[in-house]
Amino acid sequence: MSALPEILAHNAAFVASKSYEEFLTSPLPNKRLVIITCMDTRLVELLPKAMGIRNGDVKMIKIAGAVVSHPFGSVMRSILVAVYQLGAEEIAVVGHHGCGMTGLSADAVLDHARRRGISPKTFHTLNHAGVDLRQWLTGFESPEEGVLASVELIRNHPLLPGDVAVHGLVMHPETGRLDVLTIGEAAKLEE
Repeated sequence: MSALPEILAHNAAFVASKSYEEFLTSPLPNKRLVIITCMDTRLVELLPKAMGIRNGDVKMIKIAGAVVSHPFGSVMRSILVAVYQLGAEEIAVVGHHGCGMTGLSADAVLDHARRRGISPKTFHTLNHAGVDLRQWLTGFESPEEGVLASVELIRNHPLLPGDVAVHGLVMHPETGRLDVLTIGEAAKLEE
């Protein structure tokens, strides 16, 4: 059963009652921060509340495992747009314990795809086009490993200016506690 009819009915009531007014803000991030985090459902409300973030404070990018997997993909493009067009000065990659990308098996994902009707011809075509699906669909050994790999990719991007601090953190999805893995060199944390 689709969730869309319920969402659209709620949206119509939301707009009619002008409930959106409390969320009006500038498109520029008040905290000049970009957060790359996981799409895990436990973080939807917990992460902003645990970090003291309100509507308009940050640019938030949600992707599986908080993994920035390609230096010239859409996630890195979004980061660069936030830096150059929207005034972001810091980036925080926030992974979490208990992430579904931990130990993700590409073979399991591909088996599910086959059972859902993706044809062998499609896999053959992708393979011959140079797409390594097993590498692309592989997770990480630990959330810390995934966060640190993303931080390194972002920090070393040739188009990211050196004055942008890139931090790495891991959240506990039960309590919201943040563990700092690495602080960007450009950061000035108050003691």
